[in-house]
Amino acid sequence: MSEATPDAGAGAPTGDDPFGALLDDCVHCGFCLPTCPTYVLWGEEMDSPRGRIHLMAQHHEGTPLTPEMAGHFDACLGCLACVSSCPSGVQYDKLIDHTRAEVEREHPRTVPERALRAAIFALFPYPRRLRAVRGPLRLYQASGLGRVVQPVLARLSPSLAAMERLAPPLGRARRLPERIGARGERRAAVGMLTGCVQREFFPQVNSATARVLALEGCDVLVPKGQGCCGALSLHSGRTEEAKAFARATIEAFERVDAIVVNSAGCGSAMKEYAALFADEPAWAARAAALSGRTRDFSEFLSELGPRARRHPVEVTAAYHDACHLAHGQGIRSQPRELLRGVPGLDLREVADPDVCCGSAGTYNLLQPEAADALGERKAIQVGATEAELLIAANPGCTAQIASALARRGTEIAVAHPAQVLDASLRGLGATPLLSHPDQIARTTMR
Repeated sequence: MSEATPDAGAGAPTGDDPFGALLDDCVHCGFCLPTCPTYVLWGEEMDSPRGRIHLMAQHHEGTPLTPEMAGHFDACLGCLACVSSCPSGVQYDKLIDHTRAEVEREHPRTVPERALRAAIFALFPYPRRLRAVRGPLRLYQASGLGRVVQPVLARLSPSLAAMERLAPPLGRARRLPERIGARGERRAAVGMLTGCVQREFFPQVNSATARVLALEGCDVLVPKGQGCCGALSLHSGRTEEAKAFARATIEAFERVDAIVVNSAGCGSAMKEYAALFADEPAWAARAAALSGRTRDFSEFLSELGPRARRHPVEVTAAYHDACHLAHGQGIRSQPRELLRGVPGLDLREVADPDVCCGSAGTYNLLQPEAADALGERKAIQVGATEAELLIAANPGCTAQIASALARRGTEIAVAHPAQVLDASLRGLGATPLLSHPDQIARTTMR
């Protein structure tokens, strides 16, 4: 492997051997091991962060990328728990992003693997294509055929079975207007990312986000031309594809003072734009400016401060830390503070919050067996809280944990922090949070 500067997606420091310098930061102390999901599952050194760094170093020094090496890199969720737990400040996020790009360039995948990845990346980053799937999927869910189809899919393809099982119950999709005016005195004007999966499969989250921002005194701008932010591509080693999505996102949001994002993975990716374009003079400053203006929903509201009155929401809720919120963006206290500000809400913590639920972008589709094991583990921990409601700030997490709980015969309502605040600010109580998504989606902007 050459010692050229790594992909811009890696965001590595400058120097003669920047990737090697990042590798040398790891002292192989093992503090990362208890927080690494795959090491927790299998106890294999090569499926731990320090083990993968050892393999990265071997490849960097000239060892050809073997299928076994690629398998260990593919098995990494990219959850970044090791980044939070590392006392040496190892930038594993940059290491794994660069290595995934190397794997995509050098590792010859099987025909079924290529077909699955092509299907995933031809569908999920494209809201219009997801929208086309909604109608048939709603009919399929209403038919009850899942009980027959799921066992067949499980035998044919665990990945297809996971895709079918993880699809959330779909209600009616509501399209947000391009501008939602602030209620009362205007305190801020923000752009809002609607996302891909969030927009088409969880539209009620976007509606709640816009309402809460408006009720807190924000003009909310929803650029019509926005599309995928590039998160799935960026975190899967598809660097050039990620850049194309990122450029379009930068152009769509360049004229707003702040961008509020309600999906943890998307927010994390957009905050990485500065590193992604660090070696492109034509885009570097624009990308850095957008990264600096990007805020997670709870982060933005914490900075803004509360104004609207909170009404009681009598419900017992478990809060799940989405990895790209807690580890990727370092946001842990803000969503908890917002939720604890809701009268009547009994907020309970989930055990081992730093260990991923197994969603991790496309991981639960590409590595379904490992994802199922992690989902089962998280479902047990969520169930132990005896909560009525699961709150998480990432669509993949809610789908993953709800699916795992359903497999155990445990039904639980799921909600985004924005939905909880929406119910509180509007005085709706817990009823909409515990209802079917179709009922929530019918709630209009008012």
